[in-house]
Amino acid sequence: MDRLAGVGTGGGRSGRRSVSLIFKAVREGRPYPEHGMSTKDWAMIPPRQIRLDTLVTTKRELALDALLADDSTFYGDLFPHAVLWHGEMYLEDGLHRALRAALQQRTVIHVRVLDLDALMPAEPAR
Repeated sequence: MDRLAGVGTGGGRSGRRSVSLIFKAVREGRPYPEHGMSTKDWAMIPPRQIRLDTLVTTKRELALDALLADDSTFYGDLFPHAVLWHGEMYLEDGLHRALRAALQQRTVIHVRVLDLDALMPAEPAR
């Protein structure tokens, strides 16, 4: 199991390990269509609180120096970006900020969410 998707929390008498999730899943790549959002477009979306364990990452790797940097958001948005697609919340930008929040024992973060489900409704079944 990916370390970002699950962290063992020890076992009881049975020796089984329970798993506490940080993210719902860890993926590589974006399964949703290109949305064409610019930095200015993202800034128009108000951030809302999202539980970390409901997010699916779109990157499998991160740079440790970026995770530990004090100025990691200096040139970018303060809030991570996520895309809601087919009922799943994909973390498109802000993996370092989300993981930093998890390391600080936080279970929710403020995220700007683009709802592609609302913008591009699924075609009705025939």
